[in-house]
Amino acid sequence: MSERIIAACDGSSKGNPGPAGWAWVVAGPDGSPQRWESGALGVSTNNVGELTALLRLLEAVDAAQPLEVRMDSQYAMKSVTQWLAGWKRNGWKTASGKPVANREIVEQIDRLLTDRDVEFVYVPAHRVDGDLLNAVADQAASDAAEAQQGSGTALGDAEPPAPQPSRAAPAASTRRRSPSAKKPSGAAAATIKAKFPGRCPCGQPYAAGTQITKLDRGWGHPQCRKAI
Repeated sequence: MSERIIAACDGSSKGNPGPAGWAWVVAGPDGSPQRWESGALGVSTNNVGELTALLRLLEAVDAAQPLEVRMDSQYAMKSVTQWLAGWKRNGWKTASGKPVANREIVEQIDRLLTDRDVEFVYVPAHRVDGDLLNAVADQAASDAAEAQQGSGTALGDAEPPAPQPSRAAPAASTRRRSPSAKKPSGAAAATIKAKFPGRCPCGQPYAAGTQITKLDRGWGHPQCRKAI
């Protein structure tokens, strides 16, 4: 049996609906991005971007190869792993009797998944210690949405976009903090090891593995805590 290919895909919409894009990334033997592709969708929704990214990934990978797909979209993943069978039984209607949204794309994905070995893995988005492939796909989809232009290894772009610190930040807590709970001004912020490259608010880049800390305007060098 062929070794399983590891990949990630993601979509983006600036406004939802708004300028949208999609992207996928396939890992090499060492787990780092080996080939990738992104594309523009004009004005569309985030869900369309997520589904299109999965569709384009399935088209790009040999159907005979076992595949692991990492995604941060619960909607796109559940559409093709949990809800699809029920939608087809109900004549492409949801449980509430409404027409299934984005049916055309879902049907294309369904055909591409037939008799194919594909595993889906959910990965949380925008985490400093998160999945590198997902972060790269997220950044590439965002860039495609903003520029409305595709890119990738097939188009001569060897290096995938480096995720920006803002796209690798930990999930924000929804708990409200009282004014009295603020950290004392003299307390030192914790440092972590960067999972992938980024740029400090001071303007200088940092490499993967570098110790970084949370600053007022994003993640960066600990020594910049007081300078910025």
